[in-house]
Amino acid sequence: MSSTLHDHPATRPATRPTAGTADRHQPRLPVPAPRGPLSAALLAVLPAGPPDDDAHDRLATAQTLATTAARAGDEVLHDADVQLALAVLYALHHRGVEGVDDAWEWEPALLHLRRTLERPFEAALRARAGHPRGPATGAADVARHLFALAAADDGPSLSRYVARHADAEQVRELLVLKSLYQLAEADQHTWAVPRLAGGPKAALVEIQADEYGGGQAGRMHAELFAATMRGAGLDDTYGRYVDVVPVPVLVALNTMSLLGLHRRLRGAAVGHLAAFEMTSSVPSRLYGNGLRRLGHDASTTGYFDEHVEADAVHEQIAARDLAGGLVEDEPALADDVALGAAVCLAVEGDVAAHALERWAAGRSALEGPWRDVPGGTRG
Repeated sequence: MSSTLHDHPATRPATRPTAGTADRHQPRLPVPAPRGPLSAALLAVLPAGPPDDDAHDRLATAQTLATTAARAGDEVLHDADVQLALAVLYALHHRGVEGVDDAWEWEPALLHLRRTLERPFEAALRARAGHPRGPATGAADVARHLFALAAADDGPSLSRYVARHADAEQVRELLVLKSLYQLAEADQHTWAVPRLAGGPKAALVEIQADEYGGGQAGRMHAELFAATMRGAGLDDTYGRYVDVVPVPVLVALNTMSLLGLHRRLRGAAVGHLAAFEMTSSVPSRLYGNGLRRLGHDASTTGYFDEHVEADAVHEQIAARDLAGGLVEDEPALADDVALGAAVCLAVEGDVAAHALERWAAGRSALEGPWRDVPGGTRG
């Protein structure tokens, strides 16, 4: 059932929202173009009106397709149709989707469809991460284990390539790849706050407070990233480039939502955040250097410059006080913390590998020209 953006032209919406139609202060995910029969069936229902007593019947086709897709096992990690459907379903719990009634968020028939897709997705992520085990012997041991996992990661370095070799167009593609998460940075991990207590909760709040600018809207990391996008000539509207990001980006985004939205996976959400922070400071310095090499000033590099210092602090808090503290409080979560860290390194590495392989072959890392996206350029 794997498909690409252009495999199903007949299922694409007749019209697309234009830039500026959404409230820029409360941006929702633009309705994406389907990437296969499942996402087409889902997107034929959701914008058609709020759920009613017939919601189960209206979703019958999508549910049947989801059940079929779920039988593909690990292939769901490569299935653009499945990953887009999950991204839309998760978006209902975050910013929402343009033209989709918020009442769909907790519609039982839709939750059943999501669960059908989540089961094979979670199983595939566990397999991709190698079913890791973590120490349950104390905060210091947990921290050492997480730092060792990050240090042992031998995935390709996208940041080093950007620092030394990327041209202006490749840097724009990098920012597009990052935009679905970075324009709403930290939201998925924030779901863990009410699921923790004591020291781990305080540690997570400390990290997230920095992510959200310490109460200053203009200092929120999402706003800093928006400025970087504008400086590179890109549209900074949330979700604008959903149609052109490749499958690995959707997988990485959906992974964070899966871990964040399930209390039983709170340990994995914490481990994911720890690995995310551990692998941010040095790459951010390299990304900033790449932008400076191409002539950009501090107004564009500010997002990455901010993360050089901030994440060097965050990684210590995340490893010891957050992840280590959580395992000290709940030793049974040790393996889940290790899982979250390992799966973060794996799926983020898949994004980097995809981009570098495409660029090495002289191709775009995106699934279509970003300039063709409505509102996709300011130039």
